Amino acid sequence: MHLEGKTAIITGAGRGIGMEVAYLLAKEGAIVTVNDPGVGRGGEEIGETPAEEVAAQIISDGGKAEANMDSVADYAATGRMIQKVVDDHGKIDIIVNSAGLLRERMIWNMTEEDFDLVIDVHLKGHWNMCHHAIKHMRTMGGGRIVNFSSDAFKGSVGQCNYSAAKAGIIGLTRSIAKETSRYGITSNAICPAADTRMTINDAVIANRERKLKDGLISQEEYNRAARPRGPEYIAPMVAYLCTDEAQDVNGHVFHVERNRIHNYYFGEEMKALHKGGDGLFTVDELLQDVPSSIMNGVARVAAPYEKAS
Repeated sequence: MHLEGKTAIITGAGRGIGMEVAYLLAKEGAIVTVNDPGVGRGGEEIGETPAEEVAAQIISDGGKAEANMDSVADYAATGRMIQKVVDDHGKIDIIVNSAGLLRERMIWNMTEEDFDLVIDVHLKGHWNMCHHAIKHMRTMGGGRIVNFSSDAFKGSVGQCNYSAAKAGIIGLTRSIAKETSRYGITSNAICPAADTRMTINDAVIANRERKLKDGLISQEEYNRAARPRGPEYIAPMVAYLCTDEAQDVNGHVFHVERNRIHNYYFGEEMKALHKGGDGLFTVDELLQDVPSSIMNGVARVAAPYEKAS
């Protein structure tokens, strides 16, 4: 077992990817706190307690687990959750932030509540957990943080709140890596592609078809997304990042799905436009030179505008 005796909290672990991560980390020897408030896809109360069910299954399988039903958006509650693990076991080794919800609307239809709730659960929830855990990890000689972003960080129709949160999580992850590496803490992010209640519905399928039609994804990407991809394919990479052997993997972002893992490289200069003299471009120069230089051959982000006739 690769995580024998490690303590871990997995948020959003009552279902989907978080559940599979909790099962695998427990199988690898970790003492697992299964966090999930048991709400619906949009954060609505549905009267379920999946965290208790997952913890009970782990115990039945011979592992060590307990349930927690707090919301990661609650700063004080996340502090208590982490403190309890430290009080019970003397340390906190692993934080896996997979809790999330969706409120999908086009930006002109999105309410302030829709935006704030998604930001609070995803981005602030990640910050809450990392903030409290790192206070202990710094003095305990290390730790592992695995955050869940999404390929939606590139921009996603009907999900500007979610995309903004997931892009923010990448910035948070990389900042934590730079701030805490000297303490033996690593911080990495996963962009998963898996079939769960959050990711598969009629609207998601229609959005994929629209992207294919508009040339925003290739036929290969469309076909790969259409093939069944269970959340169990995500868990091994998460477990790997939590091992001692992954000490030197820090500040990175990985796309993970069935039979495929790739990483993203951030911060590189793609194309450049230079000017001599005082270096001040005019608007006329930019109108002439930008299309043929820094935008030449660059894949478009959005479908081209077609004025209605």
